[in-house]
Amino acid sequence: MANYRYKATNDKGEKIEGVYEASSREAVIEMIGINNCYPLKVEKIQKGAEINLSDFQKIKTKDMAIFARQFYTMLDAGSSINMCLQVLSEQLANRRFRDVVAKLNEEVKKGVTLSEAMAQHKDVFPNLFISMVQAGEVTGNMDIIMLRMASHYEKENRMNNKIKSAMIYPIVLGVVAIAVVGMLLVFVMPTFVQMFKSNGVELPASTKALLAVSSAIINDGIIVLLILIAVIWAIRYYFKTPSGIFLKDKVKLKIPIIRNLNEMIIVSRFTRTLSTVIASGITLVDGLNSVSEVIGNTIVQHKIDKVRDMVVKGEGLAKSMGETDIFPPMLISMINTGEESGSMDAILNKTADFYDEELETQIQMFTSLLEPLMIVVKGVVIGLMVVAIVQPMFGMYKDIK
Repeated sequence: MANYRYKATNDKGEKIEGVYEASSREAVIEMIGINNCYPLKVEKIQKGAEINLSDFQKIKTKDMAIFARQFYTMLDAGSSINMCLQVLSEQLANRRFRDVVAKLNEEVKKGVTLSEAMAQHKDVFPNLFISMVQAGEVTGNMDIIMLRMASHYEKENRMNNKIKSAMIYPIVLGVVAIAVVGMLLVFVMPTFVQMFKSNGVELPASTKALLAVSSAIINDGIIVLLILIAVIWAIRYYFKTPSGIFLKDKVKLKIPIIRNLNEMIIVSRFTRTLSTVIASGITLVDGLNSVSEVIGNTIVQHKIDKVRDMVVKGEGLAKSMGETDIFPPMLISMINTGEESGSMDAILNKTADFYDEELETQIQMFTSLLEPLMIVVKGVVIGLMVVAIVQPMFGMYKDIK
């Protein structure tokens, strides 16, 4: 089997392109014809001969939401799964995602189920999505499954966008502060130091320290930049290692300013995901496995795994969650109510909506606290630099008097 890149026109005269995995060029042409398209160009992709930038294109939560929403719309209109995959492989904006969907279409045409085909691309489709599709295949409610997944990823995307929006202003403040400090060190500091030296002023330790930093930036700027890049790369690399990820997740749950926000994100994601999987007929144990994988924090993931193990042993979900220190009492109480009434999915859905609103409030509070904090930090840093520059001036004026 090899990959073939093709260009063709459909029955409406529109040009389409994509990638097929097939045994020969003729098989690709035949497949294009089966889909009522006319091939214009079919060529084999030689391994190592082509660097396709789309292979590095990230598939985001928004792409998943669009995929599930359009899939549901076509299924609801009576289209077959193959037809849905064919259309999506041509129309999705993300080129890498289009190529993956085209491969799904090829596998499904061979008789492989959609969930099995998706399982071959776990770097794209999370286990949550695969499990949900598998449940849809068993129950025959694939359209409902895609609708639920669309709703799930749309809410997840909205949450991510709100968090990113909340961080824009603090990041801008940080960039401005760095720019101001850089201008003081590169342009202002040398002028004042030259004046101090010409008047024989003894520089205090703070001024000498700033002068050393200023000289390093001016005279060895490239080396300083390379060192800075190396340090940033080393930090980023460390935080991708198991110990670094654990430390980062631990800090997120310890620092007062961001702890409440992260706990609310975790609880919101937990309730929304568990509500989605249980409503689709997936067992509680399998649902907890799916939740554990998407929760986004290794420490909480271990706690959810412990909850799952207790559930396997016969304990109730609410009681098992009560053994941890991460879930709020209200959530445990609501789940206990759901277990007693037998309406866990409905209770979780309402609870997820509540925590989504609480998350929005926490984001606003986080922003309102972070903005003045950033201003204070910027003021302190610039203030200390100004003091280091102004302090020798008083000594110079005393000597003049």
